[in-house]
Order: sequence, then structure tokens, then C-alpha cells
Amino acid sequence: MRIAVTGSIATDHLMTFPGRFADQLVADQLHTVSLSFLVDNLDVRRGGVAANICFGMGLLGTKPILVGAAGADFDEYRAWLDRHGVETGSVRISEVLHTARFVCTTDADHNQIGSFYTGAMSEARLIELKSVADRVGGLDLVSIGADDPEAMLRHTEECRSRNIPFAADFSQQIARMDGEEIRILLDGATYLFSNEYEKGLIESKTGWSDEEILSKVGHRVTTLGARGVRIERAGGPVIEVGCPEEDTKADPTGVGDAFRAGFLSGLAWGVGLERAAQVGCMLATLVIETIGTQEYTLRRTHFMDRFTKAYGHEAAAEVQQHLA
Repeated sequence: MRIAVTGSIATDHLMTFPGRFADQLVADQLHTVSLSFLVDNLDVRRGGVAANICFGMGLLGTKPILVGAAGADFDEYRAWLDRHGVETGSVRISEVLHTARFVCTTDADHNQIGSFYTGAMSEARLIELKSVADRVGGLDLVSIGADDPEAMLRHTEECRSRNIPFAADFSQQIARMDGEEIRILLDGATYLFSNEYEKGLIESKTGWSDEEILSKVGHRVTTLGARGVRIERAGGPVIEVGCPEEDTKADPTGVGDAFRAGFLSGLAWGVGLERAAQVGCMLATLVIETIGTQEYTLRRTHFMDRFTKAYGHEAAAEVQQHLA
């Protein structure tokens, strides 16, 4: 099963200021703020929702196709993804813009000042999925994640016109979208991904009830944080899967992307929805135990031992035969 994952490709530049921002602000001079913070460290991390999802799928051996836009500075990032089983031949490289970048400084009170540079991500709207499909021999599913809004709309319309099954996954972009855009992006999706808060926001912005949305998508996949995930479909039983117990909670960033990576890998393997959700929850647990969205490792024996403990021997036997 060939799965393409569209969405953002970015790097995070994270810095730590040992003092407090509040101590540097003068109340009656806020209209002329000019500050520079001497930081203690710089942590550069690979990120972007599409790249994060593809990284996890690559570790699971499902050879995902990354579709997005990056800059000429993408070479090192590309090599990293290639080494971890991601097909990067469909990434558009901008001739004039850098790869999208998030730059953030955190103070001693965990307050943050950050900026997001979209950069080459704006050129994702120029990518045609037909060219991707022709290059790789067809597409069985396209996951449309947070990206340039015009790109998300274009990919969705192209999937409909070419009868390619697609997953709608708005995540960070849902805040800036209006109800009409969301209605267009989800109508006819085989899978609709969101977390619990985004689920309510989708219903509020579209004016559609939960039942109406279920009538317009094949499956609604809602992540529930520490409680796991719920999968619904019109006229079918609800599937609920809990999370394995984590060893520690180091960093929640990228947990949702890891769940999607595991779930989509399960679909690629051809296992059922419950098994796919279990794989997703197991991978998400590995990410929450690690600082960074692509800094975790997947050791087959360790993964299967914990998967078996969480979901039982029957589930493990079904998954183990597919795990790379």
C-alpha cells in the first residue's frame, strides 16, 4: 500500500534564557520594546507534521512518500529522512526560500517568545499529486496534514477528482480556517483525524453535528490524550484503544504525529482499525518519553515486549509479522 503524506517540513530552533522576560519589560515603554536575550543553549530539531509522520512510518518499515516544500537548505534533513526509510523524491525544493522554521526562546518561568517563518512551505500549493502518483506507480491513500492552506485545498480537490482516498488532518491550521474551508477539506475523507478539542472546534466552525460529520467521512479518528483514541464510523461500533503505560513524560511535542505514523502504518500492513490504533498508541508512547519529535529509536524486541504487555499476545502476534 503506497501512502503519501503531505504537510509541513520545518526545523525548530529552541533557545533557553536563564532569566525572566518579565524582569526585562518596562511597563510604560512597551510600545518601543527593543530587547536582545543572551541565551544559554541552542537546540535545533527536525520537525514539521508531514516529516514527523513519515519518520515514524519509516521506522516501522512502511516506506512513506513525503510530499511538501522545502528550501535549498534541506539537504541534510533529506539525508536523515532517507536513512530512516522515507521516500523524499516528491519534496519540492524552492529556488528562493528557506525551509520553514520555528524560532523560540523560553525563559526560566517557561514563558516563550517565538516566531514561525513559513518560507518554502508556501510553494506546496504548486505540487501536483498526479506527478507524485505517476512517479511512484500510483497512490492508495493521501494523508493531507497541516500545510500551506492553498496546498491543503488543492490536494483535497485533486484527491476527489482522481478518486484517491484521502485522510483530512487539519491540526495546527484549524485555528485559521473558517467553516466553509473545513467543510470542503473533510467532505468525502476516508479518515478524519483530530484531537478532542479540535473535534469540538470542527463541529462549531462547520455548524455540523457529530452525526452529520460521520455521514460525510468514512472514519472519524479522535485522539484523547492519555486516554488513547476513539474511532467512529456511521452505523458501526465505536472502537476505543487505550495507551500503554509510559516510563516517563519527557516531551509531548510530536505525540499526535507519532500516533498517525503508527496508525497509517497499520493500514499499510492491512491490519484492522483496532490493531492500527494500538500501533499508533505504542509509537506515541515512545515519543512522549523522548525530547524531540524525531529523536526516538525503535528497537523491535523492546517495541514488541511493551506492545504485548499493553495489548496481549494475540494482538502482538498479528503486528510482529509486519514490523521491520
